Amino acid sequence: MFGDRPRPESAPRTTRRGFMSALKRELPDALKKLQHGNIAPIDLAQAAIGPGMAVFSRYAGVLELDGKPMPVRTALALINQALDEVLAEQEGEFDPATRWAVAWFEQHGMAEGAFGEAETLSKAKNTATNVLVEAGIVTAKGGKVWLLRRDELAADWDPAADGRVTVWEMAQHLVRALEREGERGAARLLAQVGAEGEVARDLAYRLYTICERKRWAQGALGYNSLVVAWPEIVRLALEDGGGSAQPGLL
Repeated sequence: MFGDRPRPESAPRTTRRGFMSALKRELPDALKKLQHGNIAPIDLAQAAIGPGMAVFSRYAGVLELDGKPMPVRTALALINQALDEVLAEQEGEFDPATRWAVAWFEQHGMAEGAFGEAETLSKAKNTATNVLVEAGIVTAKGGKVWLLRRDELAADWDPAADGRVTVWEMAQHLVRALEREGERGAARLLAQVGAEGEVARDLAYRLYTICERKRWAQGALGYNSLVVAWPEIVRLALEDGGGSAQPGLL
C-alpha cells in the first residue's frame, strides 16, 4: 500500500500547504520525464501517482488544518489536482493563438460561442479574433465564433507556405493525417513541420486531459493515438527525410 514503506525516524512532518508546495516543485520534472518516455496520455494520471506518492511518503505525516493526518485518498486527489495544474502551466510553451484555442476548447469544445466572449479571451491571451481567423483555426460569423473541426481544415495545408502556423493547427493536422492515412501519412506531415512537432505532441497530452474530464471519448481517442504512435511517426519521418533532415525530432 502507498505510504507503508519504512521512513527514517528523522522524517519530518508537514502541512497540506507544504505537501502541495513540494508537489508543485517536483512534479513538473517527473511529468516531463514521463512525457519524454512517450507514456500514453490515458496512462499519465496513473503514472503520476508514483512520483506524487513518493513526495507524500517522504513525510512522517501530512497534517490537515485541523491537525489530523491526511488520508491517502486525499493525497491522491491533490496529486491529480497538481497534475492538472502542471499540464496547464505547460501551455507557456505554446503560441498565443494556441493558448486561446485550448482555453476556448475547454469551455466550449467544438461548439460555437459568443463573439464578445472570444474577443475578451483573445485579449487575455495576447491575440485577436481576426488573427485566429487568419490563422485558419476558427470561424467568426453572425456574432458567433467556433473552432474548426479537423474535417474542416484545409486538406492541402502546407506549413511551409502558412504564414501563421500554430501548435494547435499542427496537432489537429497530425491527428487527422494519422486517422486518414495512418502513421506514414502523419510522418510525411511531421517531416514538413520538423522539430516543432514535439510541441504539438505535448499539446496532445493537454487536450486528452480536457477531453477525459469532459467525457469527450472520441476526442480523447485521437490525441491518445497520436502520442502512442509518435515513436513510429518520428522514425518514418526521419526515414523519409534521409535520416537527418529534421534534427530535433527525437
